[in-house]
Amino acid sequence: MRSRTPDRLCAEAVELARQAAVEMVGPETVGAHLGARADADRVVTHSFECLDAAYRGWYWAVTVARAPRAKNVTVDEAVLLPGDEAVLAPQWVPWSERLRPGDMGPGDLLPTGADDPRLEPGWSGEDEPAPNSAIAEAAQEEVVLTDPHIQPAPARAQIGSVAEELGMARPRVLSRLGLHLAAERWDSAYGAQTPMAQAAPANCDTCGFLVPIGGSLGQAFGVCGNEFGPADGQVVAFGYGCGGHSEAAVLPAPPTPSELILDETVVEPLQLHPDRTGGSVEPDAPTEELGHA
Repeated sequence: MRSRTPDRLCAEAVELARQAAVEMVGPETVGAHLGARADADRVVTHSFECLDAAYRGWYWAVTVARAPRAKNVTVDEAVLLPGDEAVLAPQWVPWSERLRPGDMGPGDLLPTGADDPRLEPGWSGEDEPAPNSAIAEAAQEEVVLTDPHIQPAPARAQIGSVAEELGMARPRVLSRLGLHLAAERWDSAYGAQTPMAQAAPANCDTCGFLVPIGGSLGQAFGVCGNEFGPADGQVVAFGYGCGGHSEAAVLPAPPTPSELILDETVVEPLQLHPDRTGGSVEPDAPTEELGHA
């Protein structure tokens, strides 16, 4: 391995390198010579201080070289490079990676690529045979032979109605990857491993406030309908839970008072008490037992 000792003629060409930097940017921004390093055989890069206040910590790098057995040194290139203390712009990140949930505002549009792995084509009917094709007519004849009293509808109409009912009659629907990503997000926010769920008295799958959702995700998720719960209106996993569970603390129903029974068939005699003259005191009017329980 050859030594990278700077070539003597190229290392001595400091003024040639400085003149190249001055011709490129002007003398007011080229400062003192900072050193030279060997890039290859007979190739040396000279560094000069950058005096431009907008590029503090940067330096001018001028590369010079000479041909084998030649004594003339020529300039290869001159560039501005950042030093160890230079202020650099942050690494560029595509917008699709910078975007975070909640960044969208009113009027913002979020484009999705045609090959977005989270989506897949829905049912458009393009793959189905035409109603008057041989395949469609054969399928209708098979149904007629099974039950001649039934007049079958075209296959396109049958599949189209089913696809529309299942929510598949859209240009694109969630792919398996899109479903998994959505399930992971929902479970991380309102799932069984959250602190709220760990301290809950019961899970959402037994809560009366859980609103079911359709599709395959409806087998593990629902929407919370408890206005006092921490996840009201949010998609929650069946394993999630909170203190607002419908059966967590059921208040006993207040006791119902017994119905008043009025008995008018029994008459109870009243004991008369004597007065001071030795006679008896008659009541002003006959008294009947009005209420008897």
